[in-house]
Parts: sequence; structure tokens; C-alpha cells
Amino acid sequence: MPPLAHELKAHHQLDTSDTQHKKEWLRRYQRVRRASEQLCEPLCTEDYVIQSMDDVSPPKWHLAHVTWFFEAFLLAPFQPRYRTPDPAYDSLFNSYYETHGVPFPRPRRGTLSRPTVADVYRFRAHVDAAMASLLESPPPEHAAEILRRVELGLHHEQQHQELLLMDIKHILAQNPLCPVYRDDLAPPVAAEPGEPAWLEHDAGIREIGHDLQSGFAYDNEGPVHRQFLEAFQLASRPVTNGEYLAFIEDGGYARPELWLSDGWQQVGQAGWQAPLYWVQRDGEWYHFTLGGLRPVDRQAPVAHVSFFEADAYARWAGARLPSEAEWEVAARDVGVAGNFVERDHLQPVAAAARGRAARQLYGDVWEWTGSAYRPYPGYRPLPGTLGEYNGKFMSGQMVLRGGCCATPVDHIRSTYRNFFPPHARWAFSGFRLAREA
Repeated sequence: MPPLAHELKAHHQLDTSDTQHKKEWLRRYQRVRRASEQLCEPLCTEDYVIQSMDDVSPPKWHLAHVTWFFEAFLLAPFQPRYRTPDPAYDSLFNSYYETHGVPFPRPRRGTLSRPTVADVYRFRAHVDAAMASLLESPPPEHAAEILRRVELGLHHEQQHQELLLMDIKHILAQNPLCPVYRDDLAPPVAAEPGEPAWLEHDAGIREIGHDLQSGFAYDNEGPVHRQFLEAFQLASRPVTNGEYLAFIEDGGYARPELWLSDGWQQVGQAGWQAPLYWVQRDGEWYHFTLGGLRPVDRQAPVAHVSFFEADAYARWAGARLPSEAEWEVAARDVGVAGNFVERDHLQPVAAAARGRAARQLYGDVWEWTGSAYRPYPGYRPLPGTLGEYNGKFMSGQMVLRGGCCATPVDHIRSTYRNFFPPHARWAFSGFRLAREA
């Protein structure tokens, strides 16, 4: 996942004097930190250090970077007695905070055989001990800011938990042995999604975005603003593997009239013929999953497609992708529930038809929208280093919504704006269709 914005407000009024409240924050900190290490337990040492492409970071680097975040933005400014295990970590594990220091080049993260995996785990333990001390006795004059930054750091680590699974999958997929990340994943339940229904939405002025005073949100989710929407229809579910296979079999990857110019160029240069991780053997389609190579489930949502592929399919189907405002309007009254990381499938799964109700808006796959990632009216980047995190990325990216099978459920909301460049495919990215009313 690319960097998202860093403005936050706490889920509730921060009571920095209450001992129980401090313990709750420490428990939350420890829970999120433990989850990152649990995701890495199935790995062999050799798996931790591979960088399979520039967009992928070695798992070892992820574990160190999220730890560096707490060191750089909490311990260094608020814990005067804190000492880092190695001053070089401030560069090695800085992602892109140019105003903080000189980040180590992203494409070269896979060259870092040192510090070792064991060193990184010692770094995490060192920072965790210091963070426990800080949370138990925060300086009163800085306590509210400390807790705000802790909340931000925990959501940042949850982003990297999803990235860990995406990157581990890409790393293992390069190996012709098709190694299995885990052989005990929860099996999908057989379900018949049925034909999608077209859900009607009337024209009108809608409020879009997150009220940044009413709970945690990244600053790119606000401010709340009004937007006029023409009447539209949204498909009740995402496009499935079986439906996408029909596009492939109809020559979808060989028909330039279906593709945006940049997308058609990408198809030719990269040789795309199917979604990422798909392979055809003896006339049957398989795809690489975190549970190994498996037959493609035609009832499950298609995943690992780029914006270009989603857009070409929509044109082939006589439809289009929804705008992010249309998606948000459809999702705002739907409870956040679905196939998230806690379900332990780590793969999109089919969902049974439920009449004309919208389903799978959350979880399974991040859904491409037709909206470019640009600031909302009235958006202002934050001052200082943390403000560098978001605004400078509002170019050349497209917005995705809803979370995926690798997202923690308490990390998502209807206003959450994820974004990737239009050619990206290694995320759990899919789509649903929209059309004019």
C-alpha cells in the first residue's frame, strides 16, 4: 500500500491522567505490534531479505521501518533518556521523510543483509520496552500529543501488516517451487454469487469525506465537502474470476479499442494475458495464493488486476468504474464487515447472493474507482515532517476503496482512500461496475 496521510483525531477524548486509560493504550500498542510478528512467523530466515521488485520491501525492512516510526516520532522527541541501538537505523529505515533525514533508496532495500533478522527483532524489543515506559508515564505537558502519535503509529503499522502479506505473496510467487506461506488457512465456503443486481442511487448533492474532529482518519479523507452526483447504478457485488475469464476468452487482452492508451502500452510491454499470479496448465487456470498454487475459484472476486485492466473490462461490459464519491455514498450505511485478515482466508472468497442488497463492499478486494487521487476541496497538508507523508503523492495515482482480505477490520471505514498507480497489480485489487441510471 502507498503512504497515506497522517492527520488523526483520537477515537475518544484523550484522558491522559487515568491509569486504566494508559493501560488500554499500552495493550492496544502491544496487540498491534504482536500481530506484525505473528504474520512473519511462517517465514524462513531467507524469506525476510528478498526484494522481488522495487514496489516490494523485504519483510525484515517492514518490521524495522514501523519500529523506526515510533523511535523517530515518539521516543526521540519525548523520551530524553532514550538511546537508539544504532544511529544508522535512522537512514536505513526511513521511508521517504526527506525533511527528517536521508532515506535509504527504496529499490535497494533488498541489498541490506545487515542488520540481520535477529538484529531487527532486537530493535523491535528495544523500542517496545521504551514505548511501554513512555506510555506508562508520559510527560503531562506532552501526553495528549503522544497518544495522538501512538494512534497514528498503530494505524501506520496496520498498513504495513497488509503490505507484509502483499509483499510476501509476491516474493514467494517468484519461486518456481511455488512455496506455501501457510498450509492451514481457513478454507473458503462454497457460495453461488448469482447475477449482480443494479442498485439505484438518485441524483443529488451529497456530503463526502470524514469529519476529522469525530474520530481517527487520515487527513486525505477530509475535509467533509459537498458534491453533486448524477443518478447512477452500482453493481451489488464485485466482478468475479469467472466473469473476468469471459473477458479473457473474448480476446480482451488483444483488443486495443477496450484500453486506455497507457494501459494498452503496458499490456504490450509487460505481456499481460491474465491477472497477476494466474497461470494456465493443461487448459485449466490456476493462481498462486498464500496457500500455494490453487485452481481459480470462478465464484470469488477477481483480484490482482490493475486499474487499466478494470477499466478495460468495464468498457467491454458496457459499463464503467464508479467514482469514489459514488462508492462512498453506497457504502456509508453498510456496516464494516467482511472477509478481512481476521477471517484468515488471506484470499478473496465468494459470497452468496442476498437479493438486491450490496455485498462485499468491505474486505475481499480493494476496489478500483474511476477517480484520480487528488486533494478534496479545502485540503491542506499538515505542517512539519508528518505532513510530508501524503500531499506530495497526489499525482499519477487512482483511488481504491473498501479494504481487502489482508486488511485489519478495525483499520477501515467508508471514507478510507487507498491509492496506487494505475499499472499496479500486486495488491489485492479488484473492482465492481457502475453505469448511468
